Amino acid sequence: MRGALRVACAAAAATGLMVVATGCGASEATPVQGERSSQAQTLTVFAAASLKSTFTAIGADFEAAHPGTTVTFSFAGSSDLVSQIQGGAPADVLASADTKNMGKLAKDNLVDGTPVNFASNTLEIAVPPDNPANVSSLQDLTDPDVKVVVCAPEVPCGAATQTVEKASGVDIKPVSEESSVTDVLSKVTSGQADAGMVYVTDVKAAGDKVNGVTFPESSEAVNTYPIATLAGSENKELAKQFVGLVTGPEGQNILSAAGFAKP
Repeated sequence: MRGALRVACAAAAATGLMVVATGCGASEATPVQGERSSQAQTLTVFAAASLKSTFTAIGADFEAAHPGTTVTFSFAGSSDLVSQIQGGAPADVLASADTKNMGKLAKDNLVDGTPVNFASNTLEIAVPPDNPANVSSLQDLTDPDVKVVVCAPEVPCGAATQTVEKASGVDIKPVSEESSVTDVLSKVTSGQADAGMVYVTDVKAAGDKVNGVTFPESSEAVNTYPIATLAGSENKELAKQFVGLVTGPEGQNILSAAGFAKP
């Protein structure tokens, strides 16, 4: 009789049904199909440096909603991240600070599906709290006595800076070109630069470490941020869920609070 019961329990378990019949012990019960698993897994997200604070918060929310999942981030300039992915670096999701760099991956068939635009950002000039060079406009950055730091041209914030320069007819001679917007901001906060071309969101995130100088010419170069699951991902379903969180109401609220605009 016991043997028959064990067979019946095993047969029920094989169908994916939760075994609750009398005599089928809890140790023989099998979770209902579709029930969320808490099995340990890791999601690797490559994201533009300007997304660090917002994506860290979104990642924490994602982990809370997916027990057993760890979200690991790599934050850097979008061009550097794309180069790493093209070189075979394992990643599940890419969030770029511009559509141009995402387009490089799409061209190489390294993106799964169509990227989704989820935010936009605008340039702002960051200066130390005491603003020693008295920077108050874009034109002031052309003064040879003002130490200005910008992003390298291949980085989205650098490309945007070049667009603004061309549209407004100014020629900035930076003392250095950095590989990410956070590196530019660091130069300003450490006193190594009188001004740095960063994003509105970077100035806001820096708090009282810097002051922001807005300029009307910034409207000439608004960066649109796309996000996508990568073709090489081994966790595509989980990656798509992360993309869904970023593009959904919860993720959009976090981005909006940080100063990002709609795409």
